[in-house]
Amino acid sequence: MDRKVVEFRLGTSDVQAVRFGISPGHELVHAVRAVLRPQSAPLLWGWLRAHGSVPDGPFRLLATIIGADGYMPDFLTSTPAGDMTPEQEAARLAEVPAERLQFDLHKMVLRSTGARQEEIRGLIADPDHARTAIAEAWQQVWDALLEPHWPQLLRVLRADIAVRARRNSEVGLAQMAGTLHSTVTWGENSVQVEMRQHSEVVECSGTGLVLVPSVMLSTGRCAVLTEKPAQPTIFYPAHGVSETWHHDGAEALEVLTALLGAARARLVLELQQPLSTSECATMINTAVSTASHHLTVLRDAGLVDSRRQGQRVLHARTPLGEALAGVS
Repeated sequence: MDRKVVEFRLGTSDVQAVRFGISPGHELVHAVRAVLRPQSAPLLWGWLRAHGSVPDGPFRLLATIIGADGYMPDFLTSTPAGDMTPEQEAARLAEVPAERLQFDLHKMVLRSTGARQEEIRGLIADPDHARTAIAEAWQQVWDALLEPHWPQLLRVLRADIAVRARRNSEVGLAQMAGTLHSTVTWGENSVQVEMRQHSEVVECSGTGLVLVPSVMLSTGRCAVLTEKPAQPTIFYPAHGVSETWHHDGAEALEVLTALLGAARARLVLELQQPLSTSECATMINTAVSTASHHLTVLRDAGLVDSRRQGQRVLHARTPLGEALAGVS
């Protein structure tokens, strides 16, 4: 059997423009797929048991256009950005051009049969109505499946990006990106992503490459965006996902407090970005000397890394600290 690979070819400007993004839309479409096929996502079973009831009509509409596997419409997941919020994603979806919506849905017609195919054809025939219906369904399903857990999900995504960014500064882009997933190979002038059904060569042509961690891909393969107007994008499974990722901050703090003590638990949870010793002291409402002691203990345990930057010493979680914060 031929190996299926999507190859992203990079120029010098593309390498310099590699960045991370967050995609609420991508998380939602894979959340829908997890509900459709829970057996394929064991690390999501805790979340599947915890989410609220899903409105049948809106969920059925999204399930119809997304499907349980394979290609899904690109307009649901395009333009990931590091600061993208669910509200921005919903607003973007409500403004998808009719031509783009029809183009992507035509692909789904080719991948469907029977009543599902006819329903998608009906959406294509009236793109303005379809856009409104899909945007409204997106919001209702988001509210049921992910809105209650978005702070926890966002914490895992940001923690993953923090780990990758530090790794990039330590060992370089190629070695960092080579650890994204077993199906990703990073070469001198290209990135190859092994796929199940799809082969393509993508010339990034100065647009750069977006790397997007995903909780909902936790047990799956990588996904890609390759067609304009979206930037070339690789979605990969995030670090630190366990069956308890959806637990709220109070639960995480309680568990870590029992293990580390209140001040150190708070530091591990809150060090999502590098902070100075004085900033850490302010965060846990203690003296700088006391905060320094707690940070030393956490550093000795391999949970925090400390580095001097100018006149300040900045502290950040290590990958072990990220994993501990992510699975609490």
